[in-house]
Order: sequence, then C-alpha cells, then structure tokens
Amino acid sequence: MAATRYLYLARHGEAVADQSGLTGKGRRQAELLGKRLRDVPFSGFHHSPLARAVETAGVVGGQLRAGVPPEVSQAAGDYLPAAPAAGEVPAEYADFVRNVLAQFTPDELQDGPPLARQALDLFTGPADGPEDQHELLITHNFLVGYLVTQALGAPGWRWLTLNHCNAALTVLRYSPGRPATALIYNDMRHLPATHRWTGFPKPEPGI
Repeated sequence: MAATRYLYLARHGEAVADQSGLTGKGRRQAELLGKRLRDVPFSGFHHSPLARAVETAGVVGGQLRAGVPPEVSQAAGDYLPAAPAAGEVPAEYADFVRNVLAQFTPDELQDGPPLARQALDLFTGPADGPEDQHELLITHNFLVGYLVTQALGAPGWRWLTLNHCNAALTVLRYSPGRPATALIYNDMRHLPATHRWTGFPKPEPGI
C-alpha cells in the first residue's frame, strides 16, 4: 500500500563568506521559514551535512511543533547532481553547459550523480504505508533544482538553469498512480522584502 508524499524543499539561509555558518540575516530567514512550517505534521526531517544547512535546520527545527529530530544525510549535500550525456544538450546551449561544468573537478563530476540517485531513492516517490507523509529537506540550490527537474520529467542537466533563493520553499507531491506535481516553487512569502532575493542571479547557477 502506498500513500502521498509531500516533500518540502528549502535552501539554507544566507551564509557567511566562508560558508561556515549563517549570517544574522540567514538566521532570521531560517526562523521565519520555521514559523511558516510550524504546524505541518512532518514525519521526516533531513538536512545536508554542511555547516550552513546544519545551522538552518537547527533554527527551523526549533520552530516546528511536530518534534521530529533533524537527521543529517550525505545525499542532501551540495554536489553536482547530474552531467549531461554526449549529445543530450542542444547545440545552442553546449558552450554554456561546458563552461559551467568546467568549474568542477573530475572527482566532483564523478561523485555527485550517485549521490543524486540516492537522493531520488530516499526522498521522492509515493510514501510507504496507508498514511500521507510530509517530509522536510534542508539542502542546497543544486539539489533543489535537480529534484524539481526530475519531478517534472525534464532532462537532468536542466538543474543548471534553476536558481533557488535562500530559505525559499518548494513543495513537491508524489501520489500513487499520478505524475509528480510541483505545488510550490521558490516561494518567499514568509520573508519580508529585506530578506528576499532582490535581483536577478548571475547567468550561472548559484551555490
């Protein structure tokens, strides 16, 4: 028996320059995200092992009524989730994709995709059992983009074209016998104007 899974995806709050934690603004973003999610009956709460996501999860978790302890997951980390196969990228975009991938080391190009496949196994698809499940994942821009592309049936490399804002919220629904649905994407209504994204991103994915 399977039920519907609701996957709540959030990027960590704004990080300090060396990525070792959050700025004051980032902590406030995380607090407001937690308040928005306070009454969601979460049955699972996962986060990246990196400091900026760990701190975000701690602040968000302090606001939740569900009392679900956050669990660290390597599959929720910050990595390159997919590289295109030969001939997969249309010729007019090939230079763009090539330039972005050149920023990664050979190890990163090799190690990321298996983690992304693990993330799909762990966090997506209908839930086991008779009850609907709500799960929260505090992660990074790349993985949010990748999970959205996979929910919508887009080529894996299209994560390169998505940018998720700090402490913004995306919700994906996985119901038995139905295609995955993006219910909310990059929603910042819980953040005041001073804590929202305020300009167009650079023409390559953020971190």
